[in-house]
Amino acid sequence: MHELSITQSIVDAVVEHTSGARVCSVRLEIGALSGVEADALRFCFDAVTRGTPLDGAGLVIEPAAGAGRCGRCGADVPLSSFLDACPCGSVDVAVRSGQQLRILDVEVERDVRDLRM
Repeated sequence: MHELSITQSIVDAVVEHTSGARVCSVRLEIGALSGVEADALRFCFDAVTRGTPLDGAGLVIEPAAGAGRCGRCGADVPLSSFLDACPCGSVDVAVRSGQQLRILDVEVERDVRDLRM
């Protein structure tokens, strides 16, 4: 299950970027062609975040559709797998999107002590 190492990398990047601040939520974009299973990543997120500044943080996953362009007819083609063909019958379809796995944003807890003077 490669989702465990992916999740650990995400958590490490968030902790480094937020300098250890308490994290409330993480929003990810996962492409349909990324090979990452969202449910497995959610399971791993709960396990990997225990005892870290992300412990108890929400995880929001936004799916991103796969898309390609046909080399024969030039049509833009929706892709759900790398094996999808163009409606014209060609399998010469170049992937244009859907392979991404991105951290879109991170919400950190606001420290109310910083507001008191």
